[in-house]
Amino acid sequence: MTHLMKSVRETVFVRAFTWLKIPLIAHLRPTVLELSNERCAIRFPLTRRSKNHLGAMYFGALCVGADVAGGLMAMKLANQHKPKIDFVFKDFHAEFLKRAHADVVLTCEDGAIISDLVERAAAGNERVNDTVTVIATAPDASGDEPIGRFKLTISLKKRQ
Repeated sequence: MTHLMKSVRETVFVRAFTWLKIPLIAHLRPTVLELSNERCAIRFPLTRRSKNHLGAMYFGALCVGADVAGGLMAMKLANQHKPKIDFVFKDFHAEFLKRAHADVVLTCEDGAIISDLVERAAAGNERVNDTVTVIATAPDASGDEPIGRFKLTISLKKRQ
């Protein structure tokens, strides 16, 4: 399967899942650019739905994007395990560096941290936590320069 076909399939899954479970995410129309065990990249378009009063990406939309970039990889890795592993975010820290006047790409490259966390959760009965980083860029406006940096603590526990 080509990278484009896989990306389209994953985008359809994310949009369908979020319409059913978390409609706010679906409302912002995320696109999966990449999803592997190591990395997740999501594009959130700058539209009327995601803009603030200054015409830039609303900080709430950026936070939703960080949630998706870190959470989608955690969900993918947790779903590969038996027994089932549930996850939530324990805390969230945001650092807004620049205004985003174009579509935003949110990238999490902490697959190794999440994979280790899933293994620790599967091995015990206690809740385990670790922090991942998500970087936001606006490639069409700012290239690879970060416009935001997010730290999210993921909390996992084996379903009883």
